[in-house]
Amino acid sequence: MCGIVVDVDGPDDGIGARMLARLGHRGPDDMGERRVGRSWIGHARLSIVDLEGGGQPLVDRDGRRFVICNGEIYNHRALRERLGHDRFLTDSDCEAALHAVAAWGPSAVAELKGMFAVCVADADGGVVMARDLLGIKPLYWARRGERTLFASELRAFEPEWRRDVRTFPPGHVWTPEDGLRPFGTIAEEADLFTTRSEAVEAVRAALITGVRRRLMADVPVGVFLSGGLDSSLVAAIATREVAGSGERLRSFAVGLAGSPDLAAARTVADHLGLEHHERVYDATEAAAVLERAVAVTESYEPSLVRSAVPNYLLAELAALHVKVVLTGEGADELFAGYDHYRDIADAEELNAELVRNVAGLHDLNLQRCDRVTMAHGLEARVPFLDLDLIAVAQRVPPPWKLPGPTGQEKRLLREAFEGWLPHETLWRRKAQFGDGSGASTVLPEYAASLVGPDWESERVDGLPAPRSREELAYQRIFADHLAGIRADQVLGRFATA
Repeated sequence: MCGIVVDVDGPDDGIGARMLARLGHRGPDDMGERRVGRSWIGHARLSIVDLEGGGQPLVDRDGRRFVICNGEIYNHRALRERLGHDRFLTDSDCEAALHAVAAWGPSAVAELKGMFAVCVADADGGVVMARDLLGIKPLYWARRGERTLFASELRAFEPEWRRDVRTFPPGHVWTPEDGLRPFGTIAEEADLFTTRSEAVEAVRAALITGVRRRLMADVPVGVFLSGGLDSSLVAAIATREVAGSGERLRSFAVGLAGSPDLAAARTVADHLGLEHHERVYDATEAAAVLERAVAVTESYEPSLVRSAVPNYLLAELAALHVKVVLTGEGADELFAGYDHYRDIADAEELNAELVRNVAGLHDLNLQRCDRVTMAHGLEARVPFLDLDLIAVAQRVPPPWKLPGPTGQEKRLLREAFEGWLPHETLWRRKAQFGDGSGASTVLPEYAASLVGPDWESERVDGLPAPRSREELAYQRIFADHLAGIRADQVLGRFATA
């Protein structure tokens, strides 16, 4: 996991280096930069794969084509087989993107399975920018005349450029010649499963594969453990996958003293034999870290902020022990885990809503997941958003995703892993992370206390009208750190909801 900056057709005025310096937290292990043809490219590295030889920019044998990448290419070994091992100079997974684009052109980014924001630049002036299909890894861009800037976070951009900054859309590739175009879609037509047992087996196999892929690392990998279904399943699978390695899987939980998440996480950790770590915080600590959490998350959406505060504290703890963590993001969007899905009785309507919410994750949960971890030089990986698992989930008939007769959500997912977890964990009713960890009980009241009674008449430049006193408090913090950023250009539908 890393941070990247690209300056296409810009003068040698140092703007790229200044932008890269603002992303040092994303890559505390190394910094690399280079002028390549028409572009300046820069990379802040968090070393995870090929610790010795994976420094970026990576170069081809001719010394004319370079790549920088934020993310992980999980199928890089399969790509090496297809491309030929003689092309490769390192064991870095990111080098696969370099040679795939060189061999097959810009459309080759569709062959990459993983999470990535990537740039391939060559000495003849060619530039290829791409972002993974789901937008798991962030990428923003701004254009003025012929000059185009790219960066992993909003904070990287110079203040005078901020009004021009936009989200680089997931699943797209850009070149100066052909502009922006999509390279894939997450909504695929496929035959639905005809038997529940077939669906259960396919879901189980796909999630196991998704976790296995995300254990790819030359450093220890841990797991965020809330004690809920999703993170507990990830922990259970990872525990089996690392069995025999001689190391215990490390798990990390956060919450107020006595919060349900802490108790549930302890139960799972004991059952699985994990090396478990806890971060217990109080209302004073939550208030103290609020401004920092909003600033690093680069969002003011209340539900995002409430979960960002405990996650920020959790990431701070985990970074003391590991460089990589697995999380449970995406399960609720694939298997209808949220309460509001209960109100959708029509199967086609439910399916459309699930697809829409998966496509919008990059503006909400994935943004929070990336920012709070990378603020501490920690990489988060999301097994539930493996493309093969998404394809399997789309084949599950929508009625099978609706709550069962007892009102239990994600019933099919629970059935797929019967016996893997304690019964009370496997069938525990869902709680929002901010609720289960206690953040939602302390943050709204504190945030509202920062705003006066006439809050409804206040507007923050570039942001929509606040929907509550709490949101206005977060908007003020957002503007203090990112003045000039236009919400409608970088926060998607959540900016105006």
